[in-house]
Amino acid sequence: MIRTFRVLALASLAVVASACSSDSGTADSGSADDLTGRTFVSTSVTGTQIPGDGPLVVEFPESGRISATAGCNRFVGGVELTDGKLKAPELASTLMACEPAREGADAWLTGLFDAEPRWSLDGNTFTLTHDDVTVALEDEKVLDPDRPITGTDWVVTSLRTTDAVVRSVSLENAAPTLRLAEDGTVSGTTGCTDFTGSAEVGDDVVMFEPLTLDGGPCTDPDRLEIEAHVLSVLTGETTYTIDGSSMTLTGPNGTEGLEFTAR
Repeated sequence: MIRTFRVLALASLAVVASACSSDSGTADSGSADDLTGRTFVSTSVTGTQIPGDGPLVVEFPESGRISATAGCNRFVGGVELTDGKLKAPELASTLMACEPAREGADAWLTGLFDAEPRWSLDGNTFTLTHDDVTVALEDEKVLDPDRPITGTDWVVTSLRTTDAVVRSVSLENAAPTLRLAEDGTVSGTTGCTDFTGSAEVGDDVVMFEPLTLDGGPCTDPDRLEIEAHVLSVLTGETTYTIDGSSMTLTGPNGTEGLEFTAR
């Protein structure tokens, strides 16, 4: 379900000096173009705090678009970054129930955006300010840089199928792992059986040679199903993406995959 929030735009007289760009923030801020394609995460809040401590995450996926969450629902919509103000008068939101500590997070976020806060960008620091609140946010890539695919211990957190992304207590307990060494060797566990092998790693592709299973066969039904999925993905040519401490591997059929987190 999606609900839409609308606020009345405040009429104002804007006096713009001819030397100023219409898409700039304050005189010492970066350009709005410098925000596109970046995600920022709050590191400090002065004034009214975020219920549940957030953090506030603000993403600019493309020019003129914004996505934000303060720890509960996600808000998306259009954005204007003219005259040093962030204006997002019409945002759509998911309708997820929040845990009690975060019940006021959505109202805090809409209150911030309804106030049309002033914004500035100084390198990797994005700041939003209005009369009652100042929020400092840092570029997500600085706070959580992409982990290297080789030399990192990866733990499976989700199974991707054609129809769904599957998380379960059985998967959490099994905790399949994968480690790709710089010398091309592969090791890990399916959550029931250890394995070894070799692979060639490219810029966004991993070519797995057939894996060798060490130990007896898996007998637990849930773990046997997990093992079958893991092995079907770690076969032949797979593609991967890494975002901070998260990695997604997509198997040869282009639909089945594994989601990992760095340990």
